[in-house]
Order: sequence, then structure tokens, then C-alpha cells
Amino acid sequence: MKRCPECRRDYFDATLLYCLDDGNALLEGPASADEPATAILHDTEIRAEAATSAQMQMTDETAVLPTATGEIAPGARGFDKKLLAAPILLSLIVVAGFLGYRYFKPATTEQINSIAVLPFENRSGNADTDYLSDGLADSLIYRLSQLPDLKVSPTSSVMRYKGLVTDVAQIAKELEVDAVMSGRLTQRGDDLSISVQLIDSRTKKLIWAEQYDRKMADLLATQREIATAITQKLQLKLSGNETGLTKKYTSNNEAYQLYLRGRFHFAKRTKEDLLKSIDFFDQAIKLDPSFALAFAALAESYWVMPSHTYMSPREATQKARSAVMAALALDPSLAEPHLVLGSILSGYDWEWTEAEREFKRALELSPENFAAHARYAQHLWAVGRYDYAIRACSKAIELEPLVLNSSANLSIVYTSSGQRDKGLELARKTYDLDPQFVTGRLALGIALNSNGLYDDAIRLSESLLATDPTNQAMLMIGGYAYAMSGAKNEAEDFIKRFKEIGKKQYASAYYVATIHAALGEKDKAFAELENSFEQRDWWLARMRSDPLMASLRSDPRFKAMLKRMNLPE
Repeated sequence: MKRCPECRRDYFDATLLYCLDDGNALLEGPASADEPATAILHDTEIRAEAATSAQMQMTDETAVLPTATGEIAPGARGFDKKLLAAPILLSLIVVAGFLGYRYFKPATTEQINSIAVLPFENRSGNADTDYLSDGLADSLIYRLSQLPDLKVSPTSSVMRYKGLVTDVAQIAKELEVDAVMSGRLTQRGDDLSISVQLIDSRTKKLIWAEQYDRKMADLLATQREIATAITQKLQLKLSGNETGLTKKYTSNNEAYQLYLRGRFHFAKRTKEDLLKSIDFFDQAIKLDPSFALAFAALAESYWVMPSHTYMSPREATQKARSAVMAALALDPSLAEPHLVLGSILSGYDWEWTEAEREFKRALELSPENFAAHARYAQHLWAVGRYDYAIRACSKAIELEPLVLNSSANLSIVYTSSGQRDKGLELARKTYDLDPQFVTGRLALGIALNSNGLYDDAIRLSESLLATDPTNQAMLMIGGYAYAMSGAKNEAEDFIKRFKEIGKKQYASAYYVATIHAALGEKDKAFAELENSFEQRDWWLARMRSDPLMASLRSDPRFKAMLKRMNLPE
């Protein structure tokens, strides 16, 4: 038995090092042999962080035993302490035995095998702190997903419930999970209050609840504390490697908060948001130069910039490569930098074998990482391995059903492989879910043009160009559609608009080549492809599989260019 020398609280759990009330180091055995032994059963605390552990909010279902005070009732002062202690000790043994059977017996059909972590409710009254509530839930999902025997609903599946008052049982039914975790977060200056509850959706009983009153500087420790407490409470058998659950990516809490803000803006994919994400990741790295995950995120932000023509491929890739190599030097066990490096090797260096190795390494390190499957799918599509690309895309969607980027890419793969009807159907569904999503618009435009629905492609293009006249993807979609429908003057006007854009910023020569190809102007198309080759255009690596380049494939110059990029014909 162990006892706190300050508050006199006793513990039978020999693994505890610190008192759960005041954080003092525990001593072996009671301080005095004359005093009655008291104990509680408490299995939800993190040993390494017990000093900052919060008080457990007990319920009928979660309470194990109230804390004994060790005091004797006023009317019992004349009795021998040992006589009084005997029935108390006997009662404790009986209760502990029952609860030990009730809570620590082998898993039954009531074992919690699946969980959904709902978006935390932001009670701060300030939308600017959404990154905290969203980031905390997302981080808990990621950490719990590392457990081998627990199914965790992905972030994309639970985000639909953000801001909604919904029935737990209904949510659990929709997501097919045994338990639902919800929480509230309030920030007031430097103070942070987080309340969490975990409910068994089958019985509607509260499994666990706790209130955490912390400082902002304790955010990282609190996040790990919640994740580990849930794991212990659910009595999950961990594999020998618990790194994903307990790993400290940074010891600087301010850097971690900046990282969360960067991820919040990265997800939006607009130029303004991507630039904000880069700024936040840079700030995080300045505070903690050993923060490998922030370096990886910075590399990813730079890498996606040229895919939306927000930055030239050469400039963006140079910065992405520098950041990703720093991340790998700091922590080669992270999957994220291997993914970005694989993308660079595939999409810019055209080193396909080395790229494949990096993608497989990322999948080995994090097999349930949806992004790993999604990025690998793009590589497989580029080299023409359509069946494998479809499988990888489908796996990404299975892991994160509502990440539209995966479904948009799968639509393009279907179209490229000749399954144009299926590609169009999926592209329409993706677009309807969010008409503002950039890749969804492009996927729909490609599908419409590939199916000969040029009027629909023109309407899509013109409607978006009305509010964003320099949108290069939509200029390509509209220019191609005009060319294929015989409207040469309109197609040439779109080419001129590309040239005007190019006077002020990076403009995609590949997109211009696509319109020339649709006009049947092969010499001009290959001239622009040569410019694209010099630019290392993001789309050029996908030329072999691009359905809008079909008219050029029989030309010897097309095959020669594939060879120069080390691509199979």
C-alpha cells in the first residue's frame, strides 16, 4: 500500500507514483501502523502526468469507491481504532472484489470496440479559437486510432455533427460505434477548461466523465491525459508499441497551438488559407526547431501550392523539400514526411521507384493513415496502374469517408481508366457535397469533358470564372470544352487569358497545352508541353493518364516525353 504524506490518502495500486489530489510523491505503506487502511480503485490516471491530473467526476456507473478520510466519528472516540478498522477493511475487500470482477473481468459482448469522438463544443464565444476545439478532437482521434483493437470514426465522419444538438444513440447508430465521446472547451485568457464525457451508446450510460481546468500551457499534457484515460477506462489491450498514443511531438505548448492553427487553415485549401498555414507552421518551428511534425506540415503546405497554381512548382518544391528533409532528420519514424517526400519524388523528380519506396514506408509506419493511401493512389494513377489506384483511393475513402479530395481523385481515376460513366457519377456527387471545393470542381470538369458534355462543362467553367476570373483550372476546363465543341475563337480567348495571367504570376503551360490539343494544334500543344517540362508542372507527371490528353498519345513526341520522365508508355 502507498500513502500521500500530505493529505493522508491511501492507495492499493502499487504502480502509482504521485497522489491524485495534490501531486505529492507517495510513500510505501501507511505513515502509522495505528491508523486504519483506506483505499480507492482508480485506473484512469496517467502515471507520468499524475501531478497535473484532474479530479474525476464520478457517476453511478463510473464511481468505484468514495475517498475515505480516515477520520473516526465523534461518538466512537472511546473505541479501539483497530476494532473500528476491521469491519471497514472487510467492507472494502468485499466491495473491491465485486468491482474487480465487474470492471476487470475478461471482455464480453459489452466490451467497447468502437468509438466516435465528436467535435468539441467551443464555449469561448470566439470563432478564432475553433482551431483549439477542432484540433483537440482531431488529435484525440489520431491518437486513439493508433490502438490496434479499437475502431475510431474518422474526423471527416464526425465533423458533420459540429454545432448540432444530436442524440447520442442516433449518432452511434449512424456511425456504427459502441461509444460516443463529446466535450466542451472554454478559453478565458490563459485559462483553459475542458469537460469530457464518454457514453455507452448501447445502454446510454455514462462510462467516464472528467473536468480538466488547466492553463493553455498544459494543452499537450491534457490531450495525452484524456487519450490515455479513455484507453485505461475501456480496458483496451495495447500492442507493445504505444508510441502513437503517448508520443510527445513537441514540449512547447505554444508551438503546438500554432501547429493546430496551421492545420485548421491547411484543410481549407484556398490560397489565402494555405499561406496562413505556412505562416503558422513557420512560427511553430521557430519556437521549437525540433518539432518534426510541424516541418512535415510545412512541407505539405508548400507541396500542394502548385497543384492549385498558387505558386510555381520550382519555388514551392524547393521549400517543401527543405522542410521535409528537416522533418526526416528529426524523426524518421513519422509517416507524414515520407508521404510528402514520396509525392516530390513522384510528381517533381520523376523518380518513380524511389517514390514507391517512400509511400510504402509511410503505409508501414501508419497503415490506417488515410492520407497515405490517398497520396499513394495519385502515384499509382500517374504510372497507369489504375486497378491499384482505385483500391488505394477506395481505402482512403473507407478510412475518411467525407474527405472530398479522395472521392474527387477516385472520379478522375475512373475516368482515366475508361470507366467514364462511373467517374461522372462520382464527380457529380462530390461536387454536390461542396460546390466550393477546388478539386471537386476540377474532377467534375474533367468528367464532363471526357463524356462529351461540353455545354455543361462550359456552364460550370463560366459560372466559376464570373467570381474568380483567374482560376486556371476552370480556364482549362472551359477552353477545352469550347475547343471540342468547335468554338475556336472562344477557346483562343481562354489561351490569351492564360498569357495575361503569366505576365503577373505563374501560369500553367500544361493547361494551355491541353486547350491546343483539343483544337487539334499538336505542334503548339507540344511546344507548351516543353515549357511545362521546364516548369516541372504539377500536372505533367500525370500526362500519361490524363484523359484530356488522349488525342496526343499516338504522336511519337508524346512517347518521347514520357521516356524523358522515366514513365512507361
